[in-house]
Amino acid sequence: MAEITAALVKDLREKSGAGMMDCKKALQENNGDLEASMDWLRTKGLSKAAKKSDRAAAEGLVAGKVAGDGKTGVLVEFNAETDFVAKNDSFQAAAREFADVALTVDGDVEAIRNAKTSKGEAVQDVITNLIATIGENMQLRRAAKLSVDQGAVSLYLHNKQGDDVARLAVLVALEGAGDQAVLQEVGRKIAMHVAGTPTPPLALNSDELDPEVVAKEREIQTQTAMESGKPREIAEKMVEGRIRKWQEEVVLLKQPFVMNPDQTIEELVAETSKQVGSPLKVKGFVRFALGEGVEKKVDDFAAEVASMTSAS
Repeated sequence: MAEITAALVKDLREKSGAGMMDCKKALQENNGDLEASMDWLRTKGLSKAAKKSDRAAAEGLVAGKVAGDGKTGVLVEFNAETDFVAKNDSFQAAAREFADVALTVDGDVEAIRNAKTSKGEAVQDVITNLIATIGENMQLRRAAKLSVDQGAVSLYLHNKQGDDVARLAVLVALEGAGDQAVLQEVGRKIAMHVAGTPTPPLALNSDELDPEVVAKEREIQTQTAMESGKPREIAEKMVEGRIRKWQEEVVLLKQPFVMNPDQTIEELVAETSKQVGSPLKVKGFVRFALGEGVEKKVDDFAAEVASMTSAS
């Protein structure tokens, strides 16, 4: 039997993205043959893919693409269990492919899963095969699509992990006539603002804020005001003022532009309108931060190495 060295295990792990112990076992079962071991991992994984579906997948990538005409953009979040897998070439290629597919459908996750890639494979089948090969739970968690009839959709990728993939991504749709290159650049600056501002915007304007979020903030402010000992009528006036101030802090158009805090995003758009000689408006924005809202899984890599060593 061929010697199963640490270097051989490492090589298989880098190629497959599977766990070290799975790689070692695959090599043992296939007398050190890398290609046969890859096939073994794939076959073994297919039977276990369904069992992995309840495991937390909070790592991965956000992929972003803008269509060639600059008028449509998409974001997709493709999750795995570990950041190690997010660096796998096959995983990154799949995320980019899913973004390409998203440009061709309506932006709904289920529609993307059922659509076919450029190779004629259903997206969900690609995900299942990756689970089989790599050995981690994966899911296409969410997707978004912005389009304009006239104007530009801009993309900003923050903390890039490769071409078209990052840990945080923002789309901004700027609607109106004028030089599209100018609109693209201003849109990208607004997207960078959304990614980098200390208070990420919750909505484009106050009318689009989630009523439940507003109600919760009102409740917090009311409790605070009442605890100050003020009469109810004064407390209620205090709350209204605080709610208005809070709304200006969390809606995009009222936020101070991070690149020029003396100017709001709304004022930046108005300035650009004068520059291009046409009325402009921000039609929408989308911000995807990897894994937000997903319970994180903490892995002890040192323990995994120790386990492999002791099993040798």
